[in-house]
Amino acid sequence: MKKKLLATVFILVKFTLLQAQSSETYEKEIIAFQHELNEEYADPQKSPLKPEALSSFTALPFFPVDEKYRLEAKFVRTPNSKPFRMKTSGIKRPIYEKYGEVHFELQGETYQLNVYQNHELRETEAYQDYLFIPFTDLSSADETYGGGRYLDLRIPEGDSLVIDFNKAYNPYCAYNEKYSCPIPPQENNLPITIRAGVKME
Repeated sequence: MKKKLLATVFILVKFTLLQAQSSETYEKEIIAFQHELNEEYADPQKSPLKPEALSSFTALPFFPVDEKYRLEAKFVRTPNSKPFRMKTSGIKRPIYEKYGEVHFELQGETYQLNVYQNHELRETEAYQDYLFIPFTDLSSADETYGGGRYLDLRIPEGDSLVIDFNKAYNPYCAYNEKYSCPIPPQENNLPITIRAGVKME
C-alpha cells in the first residue's frame, strides 16, 4: 500500500514538473515573439512609427502572457470562396478571399472567426500559405487599439490549428496614418474581452 502511495505521489510530482516546464517553455516562446516585434519597431528601415515616436521607442506594451489564450481551434475550409476587396483605413482595397473559419472555445463559450488570404501575398513564395485574422473584441478602443488587432496563421495540413491571442498585434495604422490597414469585418467582432497580445499605451 505504501509503495503504491509513493508511486502515485511520484507520478503527480513528475506531472507537475512537466506542466511547469511546459509553461516556462511557452512563456519563453511568447517573450521571443515580443522581442522580435520590438526589434522590428525599433528598426528605422522597418518601423511604422513616426520619427518622433521612434526616437523614444523602447518597447511595445503587452498584456501579461496568459496561456489560456493559446487555443486549439477547429479549422473549416470555405469552398468556392469569391474574392472581394477588403475595406481598409485608407483608399486601398486589396483583394482577399475568405479562406475558412476557426471555431474555438474560450471561458466556456464557443466562438468563431473568419480567416482570410491576401491574393497579392500568396503570389510570393514566403507567403504562399499565409493566412490572416483581423478581429476586434470588447477591449477594443478601451484597453486595445480601436481599429482591431491581427493574428497571423499558416495553412494547416489538417482540420485543426492553434490560434494564440498572446501574439495579437496592432495594424501599422495604429501608429501612422500613412498606412492603409484592413478593417476587421463585422463577423470578426468577438463579444468577449481578449486581454492578451499588444495593448494600448
